[in-house]
Amino acid sequence: MQDLEGKVAFITGGGSGVALGQAKVFAEEARMKVVIADIRRDHLDEAMGYFSRKGLPVHPIYLDITDRDAYARAADEAERVLGPVQLLCNTAGVSQFGPVESATYDDWDWQLDVNLKGMINGVQTFMPRMIQRGAGGHIVNTASMSAFVALPNTAIYCTTKYAVRGLSESLRVELEKYRIGVSVLCPGGVNTNIHESVLSRPDRYGRTGYYGADPEVFKRLKSVIESGFDPVDLARIVLAAVRRNDFWILPYPEFVPTLEQYNAKVIAALRQYESDPDYERRKKLGRPMPGAQ
Repeated sequence: MQDLEGKVAFITGGGSGVALGQAKVFAEEARMKVVIADIRRDHLDEAMGYFSRKGLPVHPIYLDITDRDAYARAADEAERVLGPVQLLCNTAGVSQFGPVESATYDDWDWQLDVNLKGMINGVQTFMPRMIQRGAGGHIVNTASMSAFVALPNTAIYCTTKYAVRGLSESLRVELEKYRIGVSVLCPGGVNTNIHESVLSRPDRYGRTGYYGADPEVFKRLKSVIESGFDPVDLARIVLAAVRRNDFWILPYPEFVPTLEQYNAKVIAALRQYESDPDYERRKKLGRPMPGAQ
């Protein structure tokens, strides 16, 4: 999508953090019309104070992305107020960390419902509309470097982000014929308040084996990410990637050694079976393996 001016972006989690950075850049620098959708009304109000002072065409929608009916209504409202959505940024996400053996079903369900199913809801809501209009579009899914690297105490979060990566790769392959581009953003550290996402955890996920609104835990988690990207700077990278139709958005070269080591182990695990007789049989058949391009 080279020419973004005047087009409509729908950004989940748009009231704060990485998503708010995207809203600022797409509205101010790309001159797009922007919908910010968020489950935190206070975040929406604060963000709209900024956009209203700037006189920018930004429309707020209160949205729980796990609610499919509400998502459909939000899409209808976005189209009614600003016009058809050409850019979907599935940016909303939550995190909560701890030993996997301490997790409850509610801990699993909350992060799966928001980080993965909420993203699926965004795709299932807007993808058919983009296809029906026949004018192309673009989808940006926010995963994480945790889509590549598993660390202690991150089992649930990693599960969701690995799945987002797989979803995004599949969408990239399947939506090209409709001229719908797909990008996956995999941040490392970003200076946001994602560590406080437990404050928006609904009561229906009330049973947890992890921390709640603990200021000391928040302080410790914040210290890990506060030296990371500024959300606006990261959003400028996303904007450039959308214009180029890049798939991978990975502005964290500090992860190169880790991924090189990881991928080397994967290749080595594959190669240890090169002498297996059945490998020779399969090669002689000459049939492409599932997933081969």
